[in-house]
Amino acid sequence: MPMGGQVSWHVELAVKPGELENFRALTREMMEVARSEPGVLIYERFAGRDGRVVHVYERYSDSAAALAHLLEFQRRFGKRFSGMVDRKRFTVFGAADDELRRLLDGFGATIYLDPFPPLP
Repeated sequence: MPMGGQVSWHVELAVKPGELENFRALTREMMEVARSEPGVLIYERFAGRDGRVVHVYERYSDSAAALAHLLEFQRRFGKRFSGMVDRKRFTVFGAADDELRRLLDGFGATIYLDPFPPLP
């Protein structure tokens, strides 16, 4: 199992009808919190012009930082978030440790641990 190293993910979200403005406000709140979390390297959101699909890209210094972020996300935003969007795809890359992988399994994430081609 990989030890240490960065973890990143790409999440594709479908914004529920009538929730676009609420989701924009929630996203601003989430981004403000993420700025203060240690180990957050990248925390970006991208949307099509109609705002119906949002792509999330996040990168963390290690599994501990990613795990801490997800736990804080669940505590502060999870219920509101799930009321505004449907998660269509959650793809994780990098050195996710066992504890992080267990939590990610609950999100239905597909996890790719090993770089390709393998590093020497």
